[in-house]
Amino acid sequence: MSNTSHSLKILMNLTKAQSIVSRRFDALSMHGIGFTDFMILYILMQAEGGGMRRIDLAEKIGLTASGVTRMLAPLEKTGLIKREYNARDARISYVVLTETGRQLFENAKVTASNVAKGIVTIENIKSITALSDLLAALGGNIK
Repeated sequence: MSNTSHSLKILMNLTKAQSIVSRRFDALSMHGIGFTDFMILYILMQAEGGGMRRIDLAEKIGLTASGVTRMLAPLEKTGLIKREYNARDARISYVVLTETGRQLFENAKVTASNVAKGIVTIENIKSITALSDLLAALGGNIK
């Protein structure tokens, strides 16, 4: 088997595993959000002041600026986030977590943690550590 073939199979299996993991996180629908929404809320919770520029959020989550804008629209409509504009430069806007967003995140975090515990078990922790290193090398650096 050539390296290209082996590498391609690894990446196809990674994509398949990502799909399976995403389906397991459908449990977040009880909170009215999906897994990507949860990731956005998580990143905003980690940000200083609970907010960041849209372009920085897009980079953190691995989406394009327009992709993250589409993801943010329903979160803004439901009051989980809000936009704030820079007083010195109106072209710069920040995405900020609302108090409602913080509360929903805290509730959803319990569900997400339980799902994660079902996926990452003591039995597979060594494999997960190696996978984590690989994902970090590929750009998966959400902490």
